[in-house]
Amino acid sequence: MSITTSDIAAPPPTPPTPPTPPPTAVVAPDRRAQQPRIVPLRHPARWVGVAVALVLLAQLAHALVTNPGLDWPTFRAYLFDPSVLQGVWLTLQLTVLSALAGFALGLVLALMRLSRSPLLRVVAYGYVWLVRSVPLLVQVLFWFNLSYLYQRIQIGVPFGPGFFSITTNSLVSAMGAAVLALAVNEAAFAAEIVRAGVLSVDAGQLEAAAALGLPRGRQLRRIVLLQAMRTIAPAAANQLIALFKNTSIVSVMAIMELFYTVQVIYGRTSRVVPMLLVATAWYVALTTVLSLFQYAVERRFARGAGHDGRRDGGATRRRPAHPLRRLRAAFDDLRARAAEGSLR
Repeated sequence: MSITTSDIAAPPPTPPTPPTPPPTAVVAPDRRAQQPRIVPLRHPARWVGVAVALVLLAQLAHALVTNPGLDWPTFRAYLFDPSVLQGVWLTLQLTVLSALAGFALGLVLALMRLSRSPLLRVVAYGYVWLVRSVPLLVQVLFWFNLSYLYQRIQIGVPFGPGFFSITTNSLVSAMGAAVLALAVNEAAFAAEIVRAGVLSVDAGQLEAAAALGLPRGRQLRRIVLLQAMRTIAPAAANQLIALFKNTSIVSVMAIMELFYTVQVIYGRTSRVVPMLLVATAWYVALTTVLSLFQYAVERRFARGAGHDGRRDGGATRRRPAHPLRRLRAAFDDLRARAAEGSLR
């Protein structure tokens, strides 16, 4: 019996495969949705303090603007008066000359305090003790009346003949007495600033310099003082600001600096308060300039020694930011928090 091809059953048809769906993107879980919502801590007392401060500032501004006794037209008329500008210039001269002489003498006194000689240490300590104990006004009046004690100043052999002699009033004028008084007073405080800066340097630096065979004088000049400037410079700049304001004390010597010039003008015009405001405006403006100089000095000497943002002892130490930058950063932070609705 033969089997034909037609007798063989055909294989069943293959069912069509369903179309493959396009790959779907894997959506990562939203971590912000999973994290708990952090409610910022509220500080109602802080905002009460801010509100009280704003109210007081508004009242102060209103009083300054509306009080007729302040006499703002007179203030504007004399703010840049030539005599006032001359007084400002003389005040700056007193500050610069006294600062240079005072800090130079203060450096010498500080080195004497650190000397190995007991006599030099006692002399320097006695100078600092005496000058810091006497008020600056008393010192100014003393130097102004120096001719009452010594009519002539003579240079020569002690208890022997003199080689050079000159009258005290010819050598020490009113301006010279003012600079001398301010410089002598400034030297006592500058000596302590320099001494503290030198003592802040690690003793190992001196030991290493001594191991290299450097003389003690070179150790101080080339190693110790350069490192001590990080400590000396900010305090010295602050002392310079204090010296600038202390120049007003020499008005008792009838020197035409800023404050005495203002006194002369309001003695002639009887406009006491507006002229005092003129002096205040100039003192505030120049002190602000000196304060910016102080911050620049601090940032300059804060370089290195862990002050440039590097890790130092487990904490990040950064150079002090400029005050205007800090103010701008504070306003930016306040605007950002206000936009997020999370004001504290």
